Amino acid sequence: MRVDFYQLSRDPAEAALPLIARNVMKVGERLLVVSADPKQRQRLCQALWSLGEDTFLANGMAGEGHEDRQPILLSEAPQPLNGANFLAIADGQWREGETPFVRTFFLFDDSTIQHARDTWRMLRGREGVEHYHWKQEGGRWIQAA
Repeated sequence: MRVDFYQLSRDPAEAALPLIARNVMKVGERLLVVSADPKQRQRLCQALWSLGEDTFLANGMAGEGHEDRQPILLSEAPQPLNGANFLAIADGQWREGETPFVRTFFLFDDSTIQHARDTWRMLRGREGVEHYHWKQEGGRWIQAA
């Protein structure tokens, strides 16, 4: 299992997540995006549909039907109804599904940084978990030491 911690400083999750999702789609995987905030899920949905002028990332909301068809599913719970192996946690609140995801993208900001630190320490003690910390620098994501 791999967990990538993304420290949001300049951009909100709505700006970072479409780039992550695009890379997930490029490798032929499905993505589950989790946030407890329904307004944030709606903003994320819009951001995915409007990635660029000629590009969009098809997605749907859990509870609206056809979840199993969605390449990207937005939900409040870590239940991969779309068969996703990849999880993106957009609201900075760590949660896990019953079955571990192959890869998790954990997005957090200044308001959730302490929770992210606690999560990092908790995962550090688990066998078989790789974790990486990414931060924004000059508009790019770099791996933090």
